[in-house]
Amino acid sequence: MRSNLPKVLHPIAGCSMLEHVINTAEKLNPQKIVVVAGHGIEHVKQQLSESSVTIVEQAEQLGTGHAVDQALPVIDDADQVLVLYGDVPLIKDSTLNELIQLQPNSGIGLLTVKLDNPMGYGRIIRNENNEVTQIVEQKDANEEQLKVTEVNTGILCASAKSLKDWLSNIDNNNAQGEYYLTDCIAMAAQGAGVQACHPTSAIEVEGVNSRVQLAQLERRYQEAKALELLEQGVTLLDPARLDIRGELKCASDVLIDVNVIIEGSVTIESGATIGANVILKDCTVGQDSVIKPNTMVEDAVIGKQCSVGPFARIRPGTILEDEAFIGNFVETKKTVLGKGSKASHLTYLGDANIGQGVNVGAGVITCNYDGANKFVTTIEDGAFIGSDSQLVAPVTIGRNATVGAGTTVTKDIPAEDLCISRTPQKLISGWQRPVKETTKSKKNEEKQ
Repeated sequence: MRSNLPKVLHPIAGCSMLEHVINTAEKLNPQKIVVVAGHGIEHVKQQLSESSVTIVEQAEQLGTGHAVDQALPVIDDADQVLVLYGDVPLIKDSTLNELIQLQPNSGIGLLTVKLDNPMGYGRIIRNENNEVTQIVEQKDANEEQLKVTEVNTGILCASAKSLKDWLSNIDNNNAQGEYYLTDCIAMAAQGAGVQACHPTSAIEVEGVNSRVQLAQLERRYQEAKALELLEQGVTLLDPARLDIRGELKCASDVLIDVNVIIEGSVTIESGATIGANVILKDCTVGQDSVIKPNTMVEDAVIGKQCSVGPFARIRPGTILEDEAFIGNFVETKKTVLGKGSKASHLTYLGDANIGQGVNVGAGVITCNYDGANKFVTTIEDGAFIGSDSQLVAPVTIGRNATVGAGTTVTKDIPAEDLCISRTPQKLISGWQRPVKETTKSKKNEEKQ
């Protein structure tokens, strides 16, 4: 990976590969999840600090068999053990459930896959009865074995007691000088047997050993998510230009334009339109609302039939009630904008409670911060805030009150009143604007 970051912590869709595997494992309702880590274990511990997983150290990297052996002391003999890999992030829980059900009582359930190009993988060797008898690693395989296209994914299921017995009898007499977990297959084949099943797609079991492979899996992950949306009745103007880096719940008849990024937990309701280059993070977009291009919505609730953007920033704590309108270059933070209210352009609304049917003009600012504390601005139903006004919180603009353009409001305004704070306009006759000096004039001055 050419990185100081442990391989399994590199992200796909905004989540580390290791976390993808853990999240999938959690869907199986396991009694315990054990993470075996060697290189960069401190980074692993830090990333999983809020997780309930058990982390054990593999001080020396002596192979997959050795790695599993490090985990067995914290696992009861009676437990059923599923072995997964932190750099195989796209495995599905449905595939794993099938594998778990398949595993013989004292034998091994093994996940295998057929590849057009099996280079680098351990080959699955079967007997004349089509039973799995052993796995031969690439470097240890002979010419005939290398022709086999069915390969080992490394994912298997077995009883803890059986694994302990098998691992105590394997050696590292191989080309790598490592203890192979795959050596347990031959032992199981001589006893309770090995049952193999396959994933629905080879992409589930593809691993990552380079940034090139990481990028390839990223695109495959996004392709799968886009396909799910299309099958749900969502229109994607270009399925190849959508990035989902979290969880998206999307109703039918939603339209999503190109280069949209989804982060965290996002819900988009029926009939909504998401414009190009929009970022949605931990938010809800209501029915028939439109998020116009180049807009960012974070930790906010957008009601029904709202219009937001283009080039708007909706920050955490914002609630736009039904039919609210936010125009270009408007920023909101911890603000409620009431039904039918609008701020059309070039405005900052922070820590504000705004009622219904309010018009906020261009260049309006709620001055919510005095350098130490935040204060709330309240604008009641039907108020009109003229352009280029500053509302110095804490302040309340009464129902149907009007703030004239260019006004600085520092005190509450009663309902129905007009507030204007401007200096008297002055006219100066004969005023001459300064004229830009020519280059010749400047040179003459320099000589003098």
